[in-house]
Amino acid sequence: MIWAAGLLFRTLRFMANYLSGLNDRQREAVLHRDGPLMIIAGAGSGKTKVLTTRIAHLMATGVDAFNILALTFTNKAAREMKERIERVLGNSEARNLYIGTFHSVFARILRSEAHRIGYPNNFTIYDTDDAKSVVKAVVNELQLDDKHYKPNTVYNRISAAKNALVGPAEYANDYHLQQEDTRANKPAIAKIYDAYTKRCFKNGAMDFDDLLLKFYELLKNVPESLSKYQHKFKYILIDEYQDTNPAQYEIIKLLGAMHENVCVVGDDAQSIYSFRGATIQNILQFQKDYDEVKVVKLEQNYRSTQNIIHVANEVIARNKGQIEKVLFTENQEGEKDSPGAYHDG
Repeated sequence: MIWAAGLLFRTLRFMANYLSGLNDRQREAVLHRDGPLMIIAGAGSGKTKVLTTRIAHLMATGVDAFNILALTFTNKAAREMKERIERVLGNSEARNLYIGTFHSVFARILRSEAHRIGYPNNFTIYDTDDAKSVVKAVVNELQLDDKHYKPNTVYNRISAAKNALVGPAEYANDYHLQQEDTRANKPAIAKIYDAYTKRCFKNGAMDFDDLLLKFYELLKNVPESLSKYQHKFKYILIDEYQDTNPAQYEIIKLLGAMHENVCVVGDDAQSIYSFRGATIQNILQFQKDYDEVKVVKLEQNYRSTQNIIHVANEVIARNKGQIEKVLFTENQEGEKDSPGAYHDG
């Protein structure tokens, strides 16, 4: 009994340490335990601190690192998060987290599951140059002009289709896509896409976009794999959710359907990956996808002056289809033309 009381005291004191540097809204986001959570994080509001502290808090309160999936958009962000979590916890347990970019984490899983969808587990991953070389070879084999069907153009078209979860058969049967290709005087793209896909499969290879598409197909078409990873990932956290594309969005919905402990962090005003198929509709849709979504708005900015925040609010207010928020700061007023002082949040 005394031992248990001592353990509880040490745990509470440890929690007090890593919660002490958070403002009220940040603490609210960290302490929310179960159920869907959407954190709307304005620029410079300390979202990385909140995300990493939330993961550390889950682990400190008994969640196994192996049951936590955290997805980012850059390797740098993943490394920084893992390092911060290790500093908070004071141990190396963060090394057991499934934390990384969508592509790196899904590639890791596919290495043990790819045989279920007909690929070798040691499949090759084509980089962009490799993929474009295969596209060019396919164009030549189909006796098409590679100056008209430029590998870069065709590859980008195929990439966009994959990120929208449109396979070769769906592409060929989609009236609007076929009309677009006809207007661009490139009616053979569907045929190239089909031949390219077959070539990659024959070579036991996936390109960068296949890491999303094939992982989605694995979850969608192999119930055993879906159940396995739904059970495994009891808590899912996604950084920069406003930059997810349709493939990433659907994968998260599948993985999170069992426990619904899905935490998304983002800002509809900061989307930067629309050229990769990202859509802010994903973050706007989140509250409709789950019942009783907890919404926490991080509106205090730690980086910029009051004048810059005032201008930012004026600009953001003009956005259509936004999640309403008002940024504020306790920093100095600043000069009217000041670039703003940076303060780590």
